[in-house]
Amino acid sequence: MTRHVDFQPTGETLLRKADAARLREQRYAVRKRVNQVALALSLGAMAFGVFWLVWILVETFRLGIGGMTWTALTQMTPPPNEVGGIANAIWGSFLMVLLATFVATPIGILAGIYLAEYDVHGWLGTTTRFVNDILLSAPSIVVGLFIYAAVVARYKQFSGWAGVLALALIVVPVVIRTTENMLMLVPSALREAAYALGAPKWKVILSITLRAARAGVVTGVLLAVARISGETAPLLFTALNNQFFSSNLNEPMASLPVTIFKFAMSPYENWQQLAWAGVFLITMAVLGLNILARVLTRNKT
Repeated sequence: MTRHVDFQPTGETLLRKADAARLREQRYAVRKRVNQVALALSLGAMAFGVFWLVWILVETFRLGIGGMTWTALTQMTPPPNEVGGIANAIWGSFLMVLLATFVATPIGILAGIYLAEYDVHGWLGTTTRFVNDILLSAPSIVVGLFIYAAVVARYKQFSGWAGVLALALIVVPVVIRTTENMLMLVPSALREAAYALGAPKWKVILSITLRAARAGVVTGVLLAVARISGETAPLLFTALNNQFFSSNLNEPMASLPVTIFKFAMSPYENWQQLAWAGVFLITMAVLGLNILARVLTRNKT
């Protein structure tokens, strides 16, 4: 019995291969054009954002450096058209930001540890994450209004403590989210190795997972501090303002954001110059904190 085998002509096979190669080249050309368009749009968006950032920094330097005098850093806020400074606002901002960070950081870290290590899929952890996401995305003025209704209106007095509470409520969700995410990135093999050696859970968290994630946790705290350093709305409803130097947190207290808000809208030249000096100080502080956070993250990797 003879088997009949059909062979395609060599010319037809070559033509089909050429058509397939041409189709692949056409598809590659389309993908290349799409990639070039996407790259151009990405570079354009980056250039657009960098342009405004550079412009803001240049204007801040140009107008802020002129107001950075020894008088501006050592004297209290002056009356219109008189010599003075923003020392009371610098001290008030520093004190309230420091206390808010001191209050909120342990709460945020402990809550983040609970969500990452103890209740990953439980109902309480899920509910906590949902509430934390709401707080994370809530406008700061809402936080200020809440503290105003809960503290200021109840005790019928603006105070530095109310400002501290408002800023702490902004710090807590940022630290919780950062701590949870950083702990979740720690490999499970590290935990399992520690458990195999007989280490208790609290020891594993303290000595293994938290130590491995410390750079990311510190970065989250620094970013939270950078955020609250320029918040104005919460302090308007809580700490209000104070023209004099004061460390009494039971009374209204000056702050750089509120002072800038007040002086920038005034018609007096000396107040406007002090406002730009305050803008320069806050910008440099926030820029320094962001650079420090990036350095810590880079060292971690």
